[in-house]
Amino acid sequence: MAIMKYTQLGRTGLKVSRLVLGTMNFGPFTDEAGSHAVMDAALGAGVNFFDTANVYGWGENKGRTEEIVGSWFGLGGGRREKTVLATKVYGSMHLGEGDPWPNEDRLSALNIRRAVEASLKRLNTDYIDLYQFHHVDRHTPWEEIWQAIDVLVQQGKILYAGSSNHAGWHIAQANEAAARRGSLGLVSEQCLYNLVERRAEMEVIPAAESYGLGVIPWSPLSGGLLGGAIRKENERGERRSGGGRAAEVLADPVRRAQVQAYEDLVAEHGLEPGEVGLAWLLTRPAVTGPIVGPRVAEQLESAVRAVELELSPELLAKLDEIFPGPGPSPEAFAW
Repeated sequence: MAIMKYTQLGRTGLKVSRLVLGTMNFGPFTDEAGSHAVMDAALGAGVNFFDTANVYGWGENKGRTEEIVGSWFGLGGGRREKTVLATKVYGSMHLGEGDPWPNEDRLSALNIRRAVEASLKRLNTDYIDLYQFHHVDRHTPWEEIWQAIDVLVQQGKILYAGSSNHAGWHIAQANEAAARRGSLGLVSEQCLYNLVERRAEMEVIPAAESYGLGVIPWSPLSGGLLGGAIRKENERGERRSGGGRAAEVLADPVRRAQVQAYEDLVAEHGLEPGEVGLAWLLTRPAVTGPIVGPRVAEQLESAVRAVELELSPELLAKLDEIFPGPGPSPEAFAW
């Protein structure tokens, strides 16, 4: 069995696994018993960092994913104590008929207060380790957001705050505002980042490095595109159909050739494409660990193996040739 590795989350003293268990499938695609099995398997493999959000479950089932995590904590056995729990706030939690009532979404001090209390209840816990802003709130000043967060920290209801889907300048703005208050500020940024989508390298990653944020990539395999999508097509004897990011990319002959080159390169080295995609992220500056979202416990095994996989300089260079990044800013767009 692969041995899990750990790192500290950004500039904090908090130790987390180099893989993050994503829970978005819990409820919509994986029932409660199956979700419990996935979480048990993750903890058994040494994954101690779990990520969720108040809106997961979606539609009329918003909040269901947090409830499933909370019922798992209720089984005891040190499950809550061993888990670094991250959830998010921003989206509307309106579940009734008609239009949402004011102050049921975004990052006002009022909604943050209400959302934390609701998440704590669903999660069956009295504190959240990492409370993340799921999106940028263009209508609420950072001074108000930090005032609300500071109160929650003082009450012991959250320990750290992080962002998700924020630009580099948002990170700078947030942490400069926090510094003026003497607050810790953001300690993590959860962003879209993988071999195919590398725009975060222009400003988000440098901002995270400068301010000491741990980067938590979501969609690390680009919706399955980097998980051997073409090989799986060939095994089925038909081209990938349906919607989704991977299907759209494979419909483009140029991008399809790019993915084929990736799969050929990985095969030459006797490696699995999904594992290489995750291992590549673990070599990137500021990256704490990618989020993996298995639907069943068995899917977790490959991801865990990626933590021990060391990619050679030659392989890393060829990956850059196939999927070139944008380069650092401002050179990437100025010269």
